[in-house]
Amino acid sequence: MKITAVIPVRAGSRRIPDKNIKPFGDSNLLIRKIRQLKAVSEISEIIVSSDSDQMLDMALNEGVSVQKRPIEYCDEKSKTFNEVVEHIASSISGDIMIWAPVVCPFTDTREFANAISEYKLNVEGGNYDSVVSCKLFKEYLFDENGPCNFSIEHHVKSQDLPDWKVIVNGFFIARRENMKNWKFVYGKKPFLIPLTKQQALDIDDADDFKVCEALLK
Repeated sequence: MKITAVIPVRAGSRRIPDKNIKPFGDSNLLIRKIRQLKAVSEISEIIVSSDSDQMLDMALNEGVSVQKRPIEYCDEKSKTFNEVVEHIASSISGDIMIWAPVVCPFTDTREFANAISEYKLNVEGGNYDSVVSCKLFKEYLFDENGPCNFSIEHHVKSQDLPDWKVIVNGFFIARRENMKNWKFVYGKKPFLIPLTKQQALDIDDADDFKVCEALLK
């Protein structure tokens, strides 16, 4: 069984210019993710998929494979995310595909190794179709109609709220052919793996970047 990890990155970043290669610790988010994945023995191949020659050169210098992705699959306008997933999954080899974004810098080698083990147990040997990283959500939630997950009349402590889960960009694992056919990184029956608060930190804007930098220091 060949496990291929794909790191999807692109040149443009609206909220944080050059986010993927902005200095972070002793490297950047892209190189950090490559090195985290390289330490996972079960992974057969790591592929950086990008339109950026600079990022592809960094990947080659780290000794991993590259996929030059056409600009229309990177500009977030010409193609939908579903089309991007289908394109990447159709363009590489491997039985199992790990979609590994760089934006969760504290989702590390141990989490990837554990996710692969859970995949073998719960997808290959169980009733799920994919493995997905998540974080627990235990907050008092309102919508326009009032409380969603608690009652004002019968107040509960926050730790006793329902165990809702939020998907985060740590990792997504499924059969490559399934990702291609779904045109998505997980299916209708994902096995959710909760991460700690730090592991689940997802860099979306400049404040997120600063928080992660502070934790790293």
